[in-house]
Amino acid sequence: MANDREDPRFFPPQIALYLVKIACERPDMMERSLSQWDCTELARQVIAATIVNSISASSVRRILNSNKLKPWRHHLWLSPKAPRDEAFVKSIKEISSLYTRPLKEDEMVLCVDEKTNLQPRPRKAKTLPAKPDLPVRLEHEYERQGAVNLFAAFDTRTGQVWGLTYERKRQEEFIDFLEYLDKEIPSYIKTIHLVLDNLSVHKGKKVQAWLIKHPRFVFHHPPVHCSWMNQVEQWFSILQRKRLKIADFADKKDLSERLKAFINEWNTVAHPFHWSEKSTLKVLAKCLTQDSKNITPTDLAIAA
Repeated sequence: MANDREDPRFFPPQIALYLVKIACERPDMMERSLSQWDCTELARQVIAATIVNSISASSVRRILNSNKLKPWRHHLWLSPKAPRDEAFVKSIKEISSLYTRPLKEDEMVLCVDEKTNLQPRPRKAKTLPAKPDLPVRLEHEYERQGAVNLFAAFDTRTGQVWGLTYERKRQEEFIDFLEYLDKEIPSYIKTIHLVLDNLSVHKGKKVQAWLIKHPRFVFHHPPVHCSWMNQVEQWFSILQRKRLKIADFADKKDLSERLKAFINEWNTVAHPFHWSEKSTLKVLAKCLTQDSKNITPTDLAIAA
């Protein structure tokens, strides 16, 4: 149990107030060249400001904990480029409907994207398997053997995945992947909905010309910074965790073959992801607090 000197309740109020104040400010504002505060640096700052003669990092942590402050943590976020307006809501509702509504027998929904810059990284020493009391051992140093890009399509209703690797990521490679899908998907499927981001590769003139000749393919683009709506991103996270966490492949060909093998193994146990509308409604609800006067609660109810 902490003694009186370590208990935040027994520190002079001015110490706690000063700590909370500077913990809620960037270090640069205090003329400190730090990216974030930690308890040791905060303790030094309090002493340097002659607020107290001495204080330990553990005491600082206790004071911060009592105020629910953790300035050593950070969270990434994006300022939205696309306005949260009526067009934004319409696009979100369109994608959500593709994921949740009953499909006709002659249509399907695929989520498409690319996982880029996948490097083989062959190790200078052989990777050793786990043994009792020893984890898998991976040589730190590796050789550079270039990189490949994985183009993948995820079927939202079955979980089946189609994938091909390419050394470049241009309209030419994307069209080749579309040709592959066109051959692999049975002809009785008359409408293939593709959910994919707003990358220029997906919207170029060559791609648009290809779409005119292949009318069963219909593109749907979520708003900018809404990659969370593309379900293939969830599959990519599984791929990263189960196949790419340890990068140790002989070369680009070996990496491509192992990616193909992973896709084949996945398809034997493929399953769709449960699409929850809670996240969609949460985003749409924020539109009510912005400059979207034409958006009403009824719009959100329809989206559900």
